[in-house]
Amino acid sequence: MLNRLTNILARPTSITPLVVFRILFGIMMVFSTLRFAYYGWIEAFYVSPAVHFPFYGFEWVTPFSATGMYILFGIMGFSALMIALGAFYRISTTLFFLSFTYIELIDKTYYLNHYYFVSLVGFIMIFLPAHRYYSIDVIRKPSLLLKEIPYWTIFIIQFQLAVVYFFAGLTKLNKDWLLNAMPLKIWLKAFLEVPIVGKFMGTTTAAYLFSWAGAFYDLTVPFFLWYRKSRWLAYIAVIGFHIMTWMMFPIGVFPWVMIGSTLIFFSPDFHQKILRGLQKILNVHITDRPRSESFKTSSLLKGGVALYIAVQLLVPLRFMLYPGYHLWTEQGFRFAWKVMFIEKVGYVTFHVKDPETGRHGEVYARDFLTPLQEKMMATQPDMILQFAHYIEEHYKAKGIKDPIVMAEAYVTLNGRASQLMIDPNRDLTKEEDSFAHKDWILPFKE
Repeated sequence: MLNRLTNILARPTSITPLVVFRILFGIMMVFSTLRFAYYGWIEAFYVSPAVHFPFYGFEWVTPFSATGMYILFGIMGFSALMIALGAFYRISTTLFFLSFTYIELIDKTYYLNHYYFVSLVGFIMIFLPAHRYYSIDVIRKPSLLLKEIPYWTIFIIQFQLAVVYFFAGLTKLNKDWLLNAMPLKIWLKAFLEVPIVGKFMGTTTAAYLFSWAGAFYDLTVPFFLWYRKSRWLAYIAVIGFHIMTWMMFPIGVFPWVMIGSTLIFFSPDFHQKILRGLQKILNVHITDRPRSESFKTSSLLKGGVALYIAVQLLVPLRFMLYPGYHLWTEQGFRFAWKVMFIEKVGYVTFHVKDPETGRHGEVYARDFLTPLQEKMMATQPDMILQFAHYIEEHYKAKGIKDPIVMAEAYVTLNGRASQLMIDPNRDLTKEEDSFAHKDWILPFKE
């Protein structure tokens, strides 16, 4: 079976699906960058806030000055345009991956699954020959032109898309989603005033229908896309699903990224038609001169692909290594494709005490954080810990030698009554973030 799989991944196939993906991905990332700047989010997210919440192990990733951040976004947008054009491809893909990922790592407040997906795809594309047809690089250097590439160069992107869908579906196989239709019972009530369908949207039937249909869709759609006979029907479902979620929820460009990306499951002939249509629109001639040379896959690259696949299959399952209810503790929650899955709301008050004088008082996050940062921090234990250390340093600067900082955090999960999430008697300044279990998170009570 392993030999058969290896032979399938190594078989020559047309480069056209990879080229169309490159063009669409680059265009979508240019649009996303312009959209980010247009709405003023560069200033609001990375320049104005006094506090940021970097990811564990990446505390050295800090925002630049206002000018530096705008330059960084400019580099990201320009490199995305170069990817679409296939110009200086290796440099462009590397710059895009580094700039996008650096921005992503500055503050986990803004973490979204589709940002993580874009970082992964940006990384993958560095190693793919997506510029060797229908590109400025081929015009500059015709010897680069290739018509055929090994199938794994297309499969790796199909695989990444399948991972997003499948693990999103796997996550939904739990009591809250399937048996309680939560949190959709909460979310769908926001659409009661919608003409015609509003009355239905507020019903329990609608909540269960959307919950079960969503789980089935996520678990099966990549396999239906791989299967030729069901591909078009599956893609219609992709379009319908993502347009509906785009209309219902504020999830930005993610639906359009998935709609555009899943075209890579279609046949080379389909993508060749797209390129011919684009060729007519642009009124340019792209040579189809065949080459006997094929893209060489080194042993090192083969090992890297196998390692990458293994990591992508294991990382979403790491929550199983931690005790407790992972949707409550959020240990192993990020980078696991838990997409639009829980409704978690909280409020936290920090208590600060001077151990030398006994003086104590309360600290409110709103005095230091933006509303979005405060909202996200209040339900995520590692961010609460980070902010506790920020408060510690703040009061040390005011002359308190060794302040004690405790958190009183009340959180509600999927409509349940709120309950304490953090041990309110624990001095968080004595705790350090790590991959180990955080025993200062109180157990979830059903």
